[in-house]
Amino acid sequence: MPAGYVKLATGEIFKGEVVGQEQPAVGEVVFNTSMTGYQEIMTDPSYAGQIVTFCYPLIGNYGIQLDDNESNRPQVAGIITSELCDIPSHYGAVKSIDQLLKEQGLTALTGVDTRALVKTIRKYGTVQGVIACGSPDQEVQVASPPPFSSSYWVDAVSTKEMNTYPNSGPHIVVVDLGMKKSILDCLLAAKCQVTVVPYSTTYEQIKALHPDGVVYSNGPGDPVALKPWLEHVRRVTTAYPTLGICLGHQVIALAYGATTAKLKFGHRGGNHPVKELSTGKVMITPQNHSYVVVDESVDPQQFEVAYRHVNDGTVEGLVHKELPICTVQFHPEAHPGPSDTAYIFHTFLQHIQKGGRSAYAFA
Repeated sequence: MPAGYVKLATGEIFKGEVVGQEQPAVGEVVFNTSMTGYQEIMTDPSYAGQIVTFCYPLIGNYGIQLDDNESNRPQVAGIITSELCDIPSHYGAVKSIDQLLKEQGLTALTGVDTRALVKTIRKYGTVQGVIACGSPDQEVQVASPPPFSSSYWVDAVSTKEMNTYPNSGPHIVVVDLGMKKSILDCLLAAKCQVTVVPYSTTYEQIKALHPDGVVYSNGPGDPVALKPWLEHVRRVTTAYPTLGICLGHQVIALAYGATTAKLKFGHRGGNHPVKELSTGKVMITPQNHSYVVVDESVDPQQFEVAYRHVNDGTVEGLVHKELPICTVQFHPEAHPGPSDTAYIFHTFLQHIQKGGRSAYAFA
């Protein structure tokens, strides 16, 4: 493996060995604390444009599995590991990460002091970086990616056409902002008929589909980049029972006048404690986001905060006081991570089946 390095915009350099494609990779350098689920993380569209540093020291030991992708290809800009296993041991493994990286033209850096790198990110916040071969003394020419304040990222990962999945249950329209396949899998497992539509689908187009409910999915980038579509989001959510997940949660909040802000280094991992305020119950959740809804910007006449992050108190979910709208910052579909909050899908569908606005009491 050729020698390589990752250089941060703040000037720090971390050396290692390049695996997979040997072309430079540029992106936001972030870290994920999950112990498992590297395949799901690499293929999660929410990570588009980001170089993911894995905190767990050994990545790749169970290989690549047939059914663990969250999209049809890796979405990360690159990955950084302490150790990368090239001889996986698992009955379901079909290839190694090294093979996947080479097939998909993805750049990885291994043999890195990831603990030191993560401490640096925690010190400065999420920073831009580049992975490259050779010596850091050599000048590397790379094209700067579009800023995360651009809708480029959601446009790049959202479906380009409408896709319908027949079933016997209620009809759910999923607005694809960068949807994980696990969201679709959860709805189909609950017997829902699902129509997945592009992020730019208008209220009138969704209305023509006659949905029983609508889900706004997770996705990458800055939620403010979707400002041109907020009026459609508001009209949809006033007309249909709606569940917002991660970026979907943020976009719905924006549509009702709230604001969002970027966390210093985000929440990415499978062990984030979240408190359900109506019951006092604390659940362990998987999370992956850079942005949060600003607490003070939530209109208390319209929404109440339903969930909070135990560690930092940030808003983790909202419930509208009159309309059938529930939003969550975490991932109830898990993959990777615990399924403590999978009941949110069931509650959403139970309320749809009951019918009537008075039945929608998510809190």
